[in-house]
Amino acid sequence: MTATTTQTFDAAGFEAFLETRAGEPEWLTTLRRESFSHADAMGWPERRSEEWIRTDNRIFQLKKYSPPGVGSDLTEIPDVAQLREGIEPGGVMTTVDSRITSEHLDDELAAKGVLFGSLERYCAETPDQVRPYLYTVVDPDYDKFAALHAAFWSGGHFVYVPKGVVLEKPLYIGSAMTDGGSDTSHTLIVLDEGAEATVIHECNSVDAEAGGLHMGAVEIIQKPNSHLRYVNMQEWGHKTYHFAHQKATVDRDSTLQWTVAAMGSGLAKVNQTVDLVGPGADSQVNGVLFTEGRQHIAYHTQQHHRAPSCHSDFLYKSAQQDKSRTVWRGMIKVDKKAQKTDGYQRNDNLVLSNHSRADSIPGLEIEADDVRCTHGSTTAKVDEEQIFYATCRGFTREEAVRMIVSGFFQQIFDRITIESVRDALALAIARQVRDYE
Repeated sequence: MTATTTQTFDAAGFEAFLETRAGEPEWLTTLRRESFSHADAMGWPERRSEEWIRTDNRIFQLKKYSPPGVGSDLTEIPDVAQLREGIEPGGVMTTVDSRITSEHLDDELAAKGVLFGSLERYCAETPDQVRPYLYTVVDPDYDKFAALHAAFWSGGHFVYVPKGVVLEKPLYIGSAMTDGGSDTSHTLIVLDEGAEATVIHECNSVDAEAGGLHMGAVEIIQKPNSHLRYVNMQEWGHKTYHFAHQKATVDRDSTLQWTVAAMGSGLAKVNQTVDLVGPGADSQVNGVLFTEGRQHIAYHTQQHHRAPSCHSDFLYKSAQQDKSRTVWRGMIKVDKKAQKTDGYQRNDNLVLSNHSRADSIPGLEIEADDVRCTHGSTTAKVDEEQIFYATCRGFTREEAVRMIVSGFFQQIFDRITIESVRDALALAIARQVRDYE
């Protein structure tokens, strides 16, 4: 379906959006109004700024889209989930166009105090569980996209795992978007001290060519000695705009494994940050980017060492075909007091056509003097000798290229501990590889 735009993300649309928020607590409405006033006063990101100089958003027109729940009706959509098969989740939550369509949590987990469901609902029902965390990690004034999201977020996902609770089953979140729809979901994940969980979150459009708008945010808060595995797969339609701010804070002796797969959207700009705020914190971020057609996907990542004796490992692998482009700009930032830091970042690119492009800009900003920080980047085409070797052994050229591309990403796949998710990501990439020029 295609949404009929009656209101947009302007003052009138904001008031219409608030009318759909019946029952929201006053503190949340106040936050929304403050965020909208800030967004209204902000300009769009400057094209000449370092963060946007490689990403041209001039063709983006916000007025083409309506806020969730304003100007469109939900209809039945096909099942577009890719990561559900092969897992037995302890909880399932689904949304369409940023509105909750189903929520389920096993009784056993609910009895342990686990909260899993609509962020909107928990803001109203148990504000003491949400208010101390909401927007304590992501900055709603970072730019106009962040401020608009803070004003217009809808539905949302809330995960809270109490102190000492270990979830044996993963929690699953599925976000779908109709053609022409909008998604402003806010995902808030909180792990209390000693807690452990796995969260799988995938975002899909109704079909590969669908359009739409995503302005979202992810906040992850880990208290001491907590352990989280978070898998986020983005495969919006190729006419969709995707703008997101994603940030995690990892406290003392906690571990975070964050896996990102981005294969959808026409233009994507994502800011992803991990703050290591307690001694002994450890983070591993794995990124898979695969583009085709005229897609443009930009990730700006930062691993910020705020405390001593922390370890961070960022590995992004990207492949580009047709006339597509990826941009990765990474930064290891080490505060003066963050001695004994061990930080690593790397971006490898596999260019699959003569017209695609990969921009890779690793960086270091170090104020401490007792650290080990390394970074690197590589860009290359598929090795013709490898293709020749494979074809000599009975593979077609297409099969050879698909096998080489899969092998290129294998280092990322090997880090994913959930077999079904690993296989699903590998399949999603393999089916997009076409004949190599």
